[in-house]
Amino acid sequence: MPLTLYDATVPQWLQILGSVDTLLDKAGVLCAEEGISEGRLLETRLADDMLPLGYQFKSCWTHSKLALDGVHAGQFSPDMTPYPTTLDGCRAKIAEAIAACEAADADALEGIAGNPMVFSIKDRFRLDFTVQNFLLSFSLPNFYFHATTAYDILRMKGVEIGKQNFLGQLRLAQA
Repeated sequence: MPLTLYDATVPQWLQILGSVDTLLDKAGVLCAEEGISEGRLLETRLADDMLPLGYQFKSCWTHSKLALDGVHAGQFSPDMTPYPTTLDGCRAKIAEAIAACEAADADALEGIAGNPMVFSIKDRFRLDFTVQNFLLSFSLPNFYFHATTAYDILRMKGVEIGKQNFLGQLRLAQA
């Protein structure tokens, strides 16, 4: 059976969004146990020139939910509003992304796979894609980058997580 665009994107988003949701729970435990404010934790960076944890969580939403919205509209511009400053705010973004993925229509996504897709940042920057190439070569890699960076920041802060926490619920063969 051929792999569809839906199969190549939506189940991956759902798997990792589920693990990101669990990471948010573990971040809450860290804050409670260590007396760290959520705002302070969400401002943590791996390096001075990288964006903070709150941005990483928001970007998981951006490169799943907003990417889905964008491909149906034929254009995507990154959301420039501030990232959430609370774990509940981050959880709300992840819940919204999960709901959007769960509501995605496989046939509709397959039907627009070859359509033109424009990524732009105001009038300053533009990249032309097809829907398929936008999702597979831009949004999905960005999604994984931000999910991994969120994991790495929490790991750096001492949250007891391992690879399985990142991988989330695997889609194993049914017996």
